[in-house]
Amino acid sequence: MAGFSTRPELRGTFGMAASTHWIASAVGMGVLERGGNAFDAAVAMGFTLQVVEPHLNGPGGEVPIIVKPAGGEPAVLCGQGPAPAAAVPEAFAGMDRIPGSGVLPATVPGAFDAWLLLARDHGTLPLRELLEPAIGYARSGYPVLPQIAAKIAEVQEVFTGLWPSSAALWLPGGRVPEAGTMHRNPVLADTYRRLVEEAEAAGGGREAVIDAARRAWREGFVAEAIAEFCSRPVPSGSGEPHRALLTADDLAGWSAGYEETVRIEYAGMTVHKTGPWGQGPVFLQQLRLAEALGTGSADVLSADFVHLVTEAAKLAFADRDAHYADPLFADVPLEALLSPGYAAERAALVGAEASMELRPGSPAGRAPFIPELTVAGTAPGTDRTNGEPTVDRAGTQRGDTCHLDVVDSAGNMVAATPSGGWLASSPVIPALGFPLGTRGQMFWLDPRSPGVIAPGKRPRTTLTPTLVTRDGEGVTALGTPGGDQQDQWSLTFFLRLVHGGMDIQEAIDAPMFHTNALAGSFFPREIAPGELVVEERIGAPALAELRRRGHRVVVSDPWSLGRLSAVARDPETGVLRAGANPRGMQGYAVGR
Repeated sequence: MAGFSTRPELRGTFGMAASTHWIASAVGMGVLERGGNAFDAAVAMGFTLQVVEPHLNGPGGEVPIIVKPAGGEPAVLCGQGPAPAAAVPEAFAGMDRIPGSGVLPATVPGAFDAWLLLARDHGTLPLRELLEPAIGYARSGYPVLPQIAAKIAEVQEVFTGLWPSSAALWLPGGRVPEAGTMHRNPVLADTYRRLVEEAEAAGGGREAVIDAARRAWREGFVAEAIAEFCSRPVPSGSGEPHRALLTADDLAGWSAGYEETVRIEYAGMTVHKTGPWGQGPVFLQQLRLAEALGTGSADVLSADFVHLVTEAAKLAFADRDAHYADPLFADVPLEALLSPGYAAERAALVGAEASMELRPGSPAGRAPFIPELTVAGTAPGTDRTNGEPTVDRAGTQRGDTCHLDVVDSAGNMVAATPSGGWLASSPVIPALGFPLGTRGQMFWLDPRSPGVIAPGKRPRTTLTPTLVTRDGEGVTALGTPGGDQQDQWSLTFFLRLVHGGMDIQEAIDAPMFHTNALAGSFFPREIAPGELVVEERIGAPALAELRRRGHRVVVSDPWSLGRLSAVARDPETGVLRAGANPRGMQGYAVGR
């Protein structure tokens, strides 16, 4: 069946770039036009997003990237920095959680090294060309999105009262910048310019220059500025002074690296995700449940489809929080979690009525960790109805992110989900023009949890790009921001694409939904039993039927859930396709 579409699905044979911001998409297409490949385009887009979406990602953040070289194997490039060497539970004595703001929850910034490793190993263009768009927008200015202005307004008192370096950057003239005005970050432009110049001065070819820039970040002037900033107490968003655990040794001792994708076969395709240090396998668990439940035969705009997807999501996400963690530190029963037999066992729990219980399973007989959670609505400063992050006046950041997808005519394909280093979560480092990330807040302090914090361990994030192959060729790259909603919105999009007869843009535009009946990954670790958030456009009959089945339905604005983008390639014809989210009037796809 076909659905309503706000825009045409893009089609062509040259190249496609899609992202959560039109500037980044245009930058990616510009790189392709200059002769770069999909990997060059992705790198330039990633650095541009750090500038134009600073409320959603930054240089101090992280990025998981799934790459598919033409003729090569898909791989995960892990740009998730780990916890510092001093990050033991005892370092948070007296706390019941790791704070969501300040410098105490900082992990090793991973995005810069990951993007440059991608450029070195798979790109073709010199470092200067890849960083030039980001430098240009940081120096000359970029338009302030309404969401950026709103975010700054929410934490204005934190900036003026506690974080003067952030106030200097984000409150020009002492005022919140107006939406649509041009904003500049000349210090960040200088940081990236110096990295390029120092790397080029070190000599050598393209790869040597890129490696020199990586060293300058990990061990040179960038690392020195970060270490100096972390050497003294810094107030969190609520005012408590903390000294960061992050040190120069932590920065020097880590670099991005490649891993095999976690994958399953579905509908004649192979779906690739990150390992369980991200939430990626939960997408695959939901696909196994969809097979067991026969979800693919349901009308993808019906209440029955919403019910089946929602109930499967509750089961898969319960397993996520019971069993997922960095597999270098925890024995994650991934084979059992992704087995058809386990899915059939779990699918038997799905009935005609909405479930209200948190029901993690016991794969391979493994007893689940049951987290202690806050019931939604009982903690201040939270809003679970719009799928986007909220920040209270104390600066507590729940977080959100960006996404980009690229494919070129040769069949090279990339899906990446940059995040972290949010402007509202940590003070700007004056010498560098960006804040540290606060991804450490996603660790648990409960020693029973597989996700308990430990030195060198990666936090179990929500960042989760998706790449799909068929007969060894890349066919689709997709993703969305949205924290715990990422692998719900992406899964719904994918099922509608595969089973609903929709093109990319129609599947993005179709009415979206998600459940909040799961353990929130960010403070205050909420759960809302039975809560189902649905865009109003799904229609009154479907809403009534979902309520009849016992779902606690929250009707969201007609265009409010999800920020999906995707690119695709037909290996037989070479035809490329793309689409991007119209919600928020920000995401765009570009191609020809």
